Amino acid sequence: MVESESVEISSVFQALGDPTRRGMIGALSEGERTVSELAEPFEMSLAAASKHIKVLEKAGLIRREIRWRTHVCHLEPEPLARAHAWLATYERFWTGRLDALERLLREEDRKASRSEPSGDKGNGPDDT
Repeated sequence: MVESESVEISSVFQALGDPTRRGMIGALSEGERTVSELAEPFEMSLAAASKHIKVLEKAGLIRREIRWRTHVCHLEPEPLARAHAWLATYERFWTGRLDALERLLREEDRKASRSEPSGDKGNGPDDT
């Protein structure tokens, strides 16, 4: 189970590693698109678009249906949700680490402000 989940997430990230495919996913998030409509913003051939679509299909990110002679693509959000859940683990980790760093820096600032001598700052003989 864990191994197949790892393979699935790997294929999702591999598919999303290409800016063209990310653009296609973005377009599909707004609704179904034909292969021609997905290819258009990238000024690519239908054959090239089809290769990108096959990678997205293999990762389970999209589903293609054939209506007469037209191929229509739909977003399949579940693999994205699983990838997001996987990333959320690391988001929590880094948020915790950054919060700890912020506490440490604030404490150092408090200590430094308590140890600063009061009075004139920057008006000594060497400050001209």
